[in-house]
Amino acid sequence: MLPSLTSEAEVEALLAQPGPVWLFKHSNACPISFAAHDEVAAWCAAHPQAAGGMIVIQERRPLSNWLATRLGRIHQSPQLFLVRGGQVAWMATHWGVTGAAMDAAVG
Repeated sequence: MLPSLTSEAEVEALLAQPGPVWLFKHSNACPISFAAHDEVAAWCAAHPQAAGGMIVIQERRPLSNWLATRLGRIHQSPQLFLVRGGQVAWMATHWGVTGAAMDAAVG
C-alpha cells in the first residue's frame, strides 16, 4: 500500500518527482473508501515500483484540504489522483477507484 503522508513537504516532494505519482485520499469511516483502499492496495502490491502516498482524512484533515487547494480539485473521498509533472493527469472518486482504472490511467 502507499505510505501515509503527514505533511505538505512530503506531498510536495512526491509532486516534484519526474515520474507518475499516486495520491490517495482515504476515509476510514466510509465503506466505499475501504473498497477503494483494497483496490489501490492490490494494485500497488502488483506494481511495487509505483510512487505515491495516502492521506487518511480523519488523521490529516488540514493536509487533505490543502491538497484539494494545491491540486485545484474539490475534496472527495475516496479520491485517487495520478500526478505527472506536478499536475493532475487523471482522477477517480468513489466506485471509480479500481485497479483496472489505475491500469488504464498509467497506459
